[in-house]
Amino acid sequence: MNMRPECLTEQHHTLAEQLDATQLQWWQQAQVQLAQQPSATTAALLSGQCKRHLPATAVESVRAVLLAQLLEQAPIDERPALLRQLFLWGDDHEKVATLKALDWLDSEGVCLELALQAGRTSNPQVFAALALDTAYPSRHYPERAFHQLVLKALGMGLDIERLIGLEQRQGVTLNQLALDLLDEQLAADRPVSPGLPRAIAFHLLSPAQRQRLGGLHLPPEWHAYLN
Repeated sequence: MNMRPECLTEQHHTLAEQLDATQLQWWQQAQVQLAQQPSATTAALLSGQCKRHLPATAVESVRAVLLAQLLEQAPIDERPALLRQLFLWGDDHEKVATLKALDWLDSEGVCLELALQAGRTSNPQVFAALALDTAYPSRHYPERAFHQLVLKALGMGLDIERLIGLEQRQGVTLNQLALDLLDEQLAADRPVSPGLPRAIAFHLLSPAQRQRLGGLHLPPEWHAYLN
């Protein structure tokens, strides 16, 4: 399990600019403590403390860097289990920090099963951290899992324009799944997910599918896609 070192360097630079002298002192002491006592327990303790010592805007980054520092000191073959342990120990905010950083913490997709497990959450913030503004799913998810991610994001009302790699994963199969979801929502008299047309590759629709869509009373945002 390897990391993207350039991302870790960027995180360090960003934190150095965000923190004032007192906050930076605590952060430097925390890094020393973790280097001297590199364990999941130490990392979890510091993760819990950082929200009392640092501004809210820096807490996610600090938690991700603490995790990265711990993983760097562990043998490569032990890193996935260590990351999984800390993820399972963490509260929802700590899970969000880990998932947002997963693409650079795990550059090869070794922790795919952990990501898939995390995706079963009912917490929209945790799920959004996994699905949006991160390339991890597009790099590593098999087709079926990526499609399920898209459908769940739609069901949660998330902005799937922020789902990286969606256009490259569109196709006939995702089209049918999106149309099935549309049918379910219309049949149940539920609002149609606003982002649903963005999941569809309209140029790959069959004539019958296009004709059927044209006969439905769909929200205005669909009209530009169907014309």
